[in-house]
Amino acid sequence: MDITIKDVKTILTAPQGVNLVVVKIYTSEPEIYGLGCATFTQRHLNVALAVEKYLKPFLIGKDVQRIEDIWQTAMVSGYWRNGPEFNNAVSGVDMALWDIKGKIAGLPVYQLLGGKCREAAIVYKHAEGDSKEEVAENVQRFMDEGYQYIRCQVGGYGGGKSKINTPINALPGAYFEPKTYMRNVVDMFEYLRNKFGWDIDFIHDVHERLSPTEAMQFAKRLEPYQLYYLEDALPPEQISWFEQIRQHSSTPIAMGELFNNPNEWLSLISNRMIDFIRVHVSQIGGITPAKKLSIISEAFGVRTAWHGPHDVSPVGHAANIHLDVSSMAFGIQEWQGFDDLIHEMFPGSPVEKNGYVYPNDLPGLGIDINEELAKKYPCDSKIPDWTLARLFDGSPARP
Repeated sequence: MDITIKDVKTILTAPQGVNLVVVKIYTSEPEIYGLGCATFTQRHLNVALAVEKYLKPFLIGKDVQRIEDIWQTAMVSGYWRNGPEFNNAVSGVDMALWDIKGKIAGLPVYQLLGGKCREAAIVYKHAEGDSKEEVAENVQRFMDEGYQYIRCQVGGYGGGKSKINTPINALPGAYFEPKTYMRNVVDMFEYLRNKFGWDIDFIHDVHERLSPTEAMQFAKRLEPYQLYYLEDALPPEQISWFEQIRQHSSTPIAMGELFNNPNEWLSLISNRMIDFIRVHVSQIGGITPAKKLSIISEAFGVRTAWHGPHDVSPVGHAANIHLDVSSMAFGIQEWQGFDDLIHEMFPGSPVEKNGYVYPNDLPGLGIDINEELAKKYPCDSKIPDWTLARLFDGSPARP
């Protein structure tokens, strides 16, 4: 007897002050349900609307085991596709269906993806600070906790607003000055290498705040410090420039956290213009496209580094880890870590030990949600200040 979809709903919660969207699919078997991450923090209400008003009536009565068919038909059910809101909505459904399939099979999702090729996913943490000395203190703290890979940021994305001469009546925003930012980052890594040597791997996130020429210069200037990778050196609109960056620098490049459409990553991977693909798994549509992307990446020697900040729900992090431990293309996993509240709200969340994160061996994604607790932490529709980026002269910039 087929097990079918009986109901679909979204759960909105912000336990760490960051909006999360979780999709829950109920089946014709009352004890079997699935969870998926559909988190688009800045547009969480749009995603919830897409799930409940469009995908829910599309899904009711469908066979839960036909994941590929559901993904393909859902993605084109509105004809236009590959927008972030709807991709996240489809992703929440897709992850929930993989969760259900694992529960039906009595196996964790990583077994359905071919089984483990490693026991855990090696992860990196974020060391930030207003000065290079403060960054170094946080690097030391993470090293003491067993982390080998650490992302280092001084002054926030773009280096912050200090000593910027803005015009009279300049509009509010998160201001930065690219040349000062680049000098400060180079100075930071020189300081960190002198202090910590070469037995630790460093990462840096540009967050797309440079022009193409500046990005080329920056990647070249960072070569002496041997980064594990330089992340999002350019916005998606300028990806054709990665060919020039590759020609001028040996600094490893990671890209992709804003990607929605396969046409954004296919040429970068097939032409070997990046070293790491960093998509937000819910942004591209879930586990179904991510497992295909990892296979393509493996063929061209590109490794995965799935996006994993606080604006991925613990359900999404669980999906990332199942992909990580079962893929030969895995490189590294971004990891912010969970506090006690998250573990209480999302029992079964992945566990970090000594710089590695482990999936559990429960069926499906191995994670659940305490809905009553989630209700106590409502979402907020305020736009984050950091998205309102501006250059020193007041002109709008990519965030």
